[in-house]
Amino acid sequence: MKLHGLQKMTLLDFPGCVACTVFLGGCDFRCPFCHNFELIDGTAQPVMDDSELIAYLESRRGLIEGVAITGGEPCLHKDLPELIGKIRDTGYRVKLDTNGYHPELLKEILDTGMVEYVAMDIKNCEEKYPLTCGVDEIDFGKIRESIALLMNGNTEYEFRTTVVSELHEEEDFEKIGELIKGAKRYFLQRFTDRDTIPYGNLSAPSFDEMGKYAEIARKYVKNTELRGVE
Repeated sequence: MKLHGLQKMTLLDFPGCVACTVFLGGCDFRCPFCHNFELIDGTAQPVMDDSELIAYLESRRGLIEGVAITGGEPCLHKDLPELIGKIRDTGYRVKLDTNGYHPELLKEILDTGMVEYVAMDIKNCEEKYPLTCGVDEIDFGKIRESIALLMNGNTEYEFRTTVVSELHEEEDFEKIGELIKGAKRYFLQRFTDRDTIPYGNLSAPSFDEMGKYAEIARKYVKNTELRGVE
């Protein structure tokens, strides 16, 4: 498998674990606020293959404990379980980031206990999903199925939403809250503009707005926290 990026060490991407982050190319969404759009549009060229990654991991024994796999959308790659298996064979724990649009592959990964942690994006409430994902249509049943897999399974997980002023408002978090009611944890991430964002004229909510959204979400998910509001 071709890998499109490697962050050699992170204390943030894998909760409770010193890790590296592996970036896979390609995604079925075109979110206008995406921080990694160069992985989506083909701008970012592969930097290594899986054999080179394994060699790197072998060299980092005792320095890192896990590998976070992100994208793009990792579950677009049917050989993702094979990559995860190779990483686990080196003794590392694995965290997976996903948009939840491939529940069949997610189920396979969860059922075999291949990952210790999953972070799934909840882009918005159902009626705003296509707009927020930058596509014409969404099969929202796939999102619901992935939510259920995580909430009814044994793997540690979190749901998270990147909050953008132009895309989110208070009533959206009532609907998202109903969608993930009773979840273990939910994070609201404040949008941050970067040069790699594909569309301009997007802005971050104020600190007060983020606080209001979190209070709404806590009615449904007690463990709701903010990220990126420091």
